[in-house]
Amino acid sequence: MELIITEKDNAARRIAEILSEGSAEAERRNGVNVYRWGTKRVVGLSGHVVGVDFPPEYNDWRDVEPVELIDAEVTKEATQENIVTTLKQLARKAESAVIATDYDREGELIGKEAYELIREVTDVPVSRVRFSSITEREVREAFAEPDEIDFDLAAAGEARQIIDLVWGAALTRFLSLSARQLGDDFISVGRVQSPTLKLIVDREREIQAFDPEDYWEIFADLTKDDSKFEAQYFYDDDGKEAERVWDEDSADAAYADLSGVDAATVTGVRRRSRTDSPPTPFNTTAFISAASSLGYSAQRAMSIAEELYTAGYMTYPRTDNTVYPEDLEEDELLDAFVSSSDFGEDAEALLEQDDIVATEGDEETTDHPPIHPTGELPSKSELSEDEWEVYELVVRRFFATVAEPATWERLRVVAEAAGRSLKANGKRLVEPGYHAVYPYSSASENHVPDVEEGEELAMSDVRLEDKQTQPPRRYGQSRLIETMEKKGLGTKSTRHNSIEKLYDRGYIEGDPPRPTTLAMAVVEAAEEFADRVVSDDMTAQLEQDMTRIANGEATLDEVTDESREMLQRVFDELADSREEIGEHLQESLKADKTLGPCPQCGEAMLVRRSRQGSYFVGCDGFPECRNTLPLPSTGEPLVLEDECEEHEMHHVKMLAGRDTFVHGCPRCEAEKADESEDEVIGPCPDCHDSEGGELAIKHLRSGSRLVGCTRYPDCEYSLPLPRNGDIEVTDEFCDEHDLPELVVDPDSDDPWELGCPICNFEEYRARNAVEELEDLSGIGGATAEKLEAAGVDSLDALREADADVVATEVQGVSASQVRDWQTELEA
Repeated sequence: MELIITEKDNAARRIAEILSEGSAEAERRNGVNVYRWGTKRVVGLSGHVVGVDFPPEYNDWRDVEPVELIDAEVTKEATQENIVTTLKQLARKAESAVIATDYDREGELIGKEAYELIREVTDVPVSRVRFSSITEREVREAFAEPDEIDFDLAAAGEARQIIDLVWGAALTRFLSLSARQLGDDFISVGRVQSPTLKLIVDREREIQAFDPEDYWEIFADLTKDDSKFEAQYFYDDDGKEAERVWDEDSADAAYADLSGVDAATVTGVRRRSRTDSPPTPFNTTAFISAASSLGYSAQRAMSIAEELYTAGYMTYPRTDNTVYPEDLEEDELLDAFVSSSDFGEDAEALLEQDDIVATEGDEETTDHPPIHPTGELPSKSELSEDEWEVYELVVRRFFATVAEPATWERLRVVAEAAGRSLKANGKRLVEPGYHAVYPYSSASENHVPDVEEGEELAMSDVRLEDKQTQPPRRYGQSRLIETMEKKGLGTKSTRHNSIEKLYDRGYIEGDPPRPTTLAMAVVEAAEEFADRVVSDDMTAQLEQDMTRIANGEATLDEVTDESREMLQRVFDELADSREEIGEHLQESLKADKTLGPCPQCGEAMLVRRSRQGSYFVGCDGFPECRNTLPLPSTGEPLVLEDECEEHEMHHVKMLAGRDTFVHGCPRCEAEKADESEDEVIGPCPDCHDSEGGELAIKHLRSGSRLVGCTRYPDCEYSLPLPRNGDIEVTDEFCDEHDLPELVVDPDSDDPWELGCPICNFEEYRARNAVEELEDLSGIGGATAEKLEAAGVDSLDALREADADVVATEVQGVSASQVRDWQTELEA
């Protein structure tokens, strides 16, 4: 029997389908899919099925000094017991094995891990196959010419694992223990994560320190015949054209002069053509940037790309290469799209070009080609809406790289009025070139009519606009990844995951990402007491060292030993400042949770968490002051910058996945509830007959509304109501429950006829019943299969799962997504 091991289950299924010509059947072993035909067996891993960790005696944070982790032994343990067991069972019966994991550093390490598991039970021959797309041609060619495992490349990946474990664990424990911040809210530090966070914090500092300057710009409309166009005032500034006027008196004078006339004379006309070259092929960073313009986060874009790669529709999405390989026949690939109803017309037009010559970027590597579509085309119905949008982006980028340049005609017109100069720049697309097949790049035109020198144009609507210089923009995710790449932070495979971790740990929020107070404090503490922690130079050097391992120029032990020595020097710097660092971080943690002054004692009101896990607002003067305010039971609170003018209290947003909402000022919400009266609407179905209980519309101090029994707490019967919108109690009654029908926002253009509150709630529960994984939002069949392969095969397993662990084991699933699903289960 020949055993084939792939990196994921979906890759195993795809490869089995290709090699068996569709005859493979799936069987389940220990909850793992095994694909079989003849004497072949294919099993998919779940990424890393073994992980690096410290021995158990290092597990107790309070009993082990963080510095001890620097020289601690690193062990390997199975993280997916069922997959490891299945792999070994199959290996015992195998006469040979083939490693078919992804072809990159991480994939090589996963392949080596599988090799070592096989070697624990047998010494059968083990070979390695590599491919850049899971298409029939590439897979068959790869299996026809197997190779060997690249142990140097795998060692580079293993060095990364060990270094990240030691640095992350030691520094995370040190900062968390110093700040007395343990449990789920520990302070996370990482070798790539922390320098990346510093980039975001440094940009935020620039924004905060920015001092805007006032300036003015003047515009006017010029007209030739019936054609109107905009022109802008400019002046000579030491031989340079300047549009911004920095002196208000000068701006007013120019505006007064131009407003006093109704015509301008053309003094200069310049026409020129410009060639607009097509874009270069996609590497990972360029792909993420383009997907970002379509609204996809880096994590989501890469997740979709992985799915399309595994399905055989595009090449491997983790690549630095921007030069197509010599054996890529661009015309043959274009020909594959001719029959497509979505791409056929454009493919035919490209094939009619005299020469098909692809563009080239600056990076040429030999591991993977640039990202491009394969010749295997899906139909729209086979893909989700997001998958199709990303697939079309990849197809059209390939089209653009083999298209002709575009040609623009530019027209510059200079006119004079009242001794002042005005200019207008027009552009017209003469030859669309690649723009005809790639709509993602700007092809907007600006019309300026054909005029001649000396011609007089009507002038109207002179406008003086006062403006201010703007601070630098925050990094968007794609721009942040580009900056990480330039600074050598992380790799094409890890950068988007590093950003996702910053979101998951509460260091950044929003998009573009903005650092929280805690993030600012962690970076400040590192800069003051151990700047190597956030140094991109140190991290970039380690990346270079791992490349040396891959090239056989250094060993795993040499690089990891050097890294441990570096970390020891960091701890030498930290040793005398532990208390100071802890106080600094504690103050910042408190600032992130501070809402405003307590009306009873003047101390700060903070977001707190009860022993039962619910959130509330409590006074920092506890136990002397026991003033509290409730918060909604749904979601995790985030303190916003917006502040209530009446109570000087920050507003609160409740983060609850797709049900996220702004709660507002907790004092305002509590006061509204205190001032409201219950509105009785009918009999309580639980206790009316026995105790006379009635149902009433109630406003809670947490900001929620419900229909509840007037005998509460003796009777706890209740039904939820929408948080917002006026509620009208109508004269129409439910025959079954003898309750009036309710309407939310009756005076709006789109009122919500909620109806009988009991009927409405029963319908809601039936509609949203969660009985299996696929009932949760965002979990389709493919995602459910991947979760099951990782051991999350039931709702109970999902409830108990560690979100961070699931994110590392399930491709395309983030920790925040897992937490959203867990929140949905608790609702």
